[in-house]
Amino acid sequence: MADKITKEQRSHVMRSIKSQSQLENLVSKELWKKGYRFRKNDNTLFGKPDISIKKYKVVIFIDSCFWHFCPIHGHRPKSNQEYWDKKLNKNIQREAKVREHYKKLRWNLKRIWEHDVRENLNNTIDELATFIEECKNKTIASNR
Repeated sequence: MADKITKEQRSHVMRSIKSQSQLENLVSKELWKKGYRFRKNDNTLFGKPDISIKKYKVVIFIDSCFWHFCPIHGHRPKSNQEYWDKKLNKNIQREAKVREHYKKLRWNLKRIWEHDVRENLNNTIDELATFIEECKNKTIASNR
């Protein structure tokens, strides 16, 4: 099935997608309020994590249900399915490469879904804070 909008309209839509989502900003503001200091979208790290703390070898990715094909909410657009299948599969493959990269380097990687943030922000922030604290304690223990 062909795309229902022109190539120029599709380009405009794709260009309007921001590199930082409202979800990332919401999560980072809440973590900042809790006293965590980090970098956002650090392009010196592989995969450009949404949040990173190099000191504790922490990378956090906030995955959108659409772009990362959430098993619960992900859906395949009805138009231009060949394009979207290729695009979404490439995203899934890239996530696997990123996961392997950080696993080899013994970094701590956490992925959270968009729906987790939307459904229960406080719980998600608490979960991330616990994750960061565990990584911090692990780093301190290994430096002794």
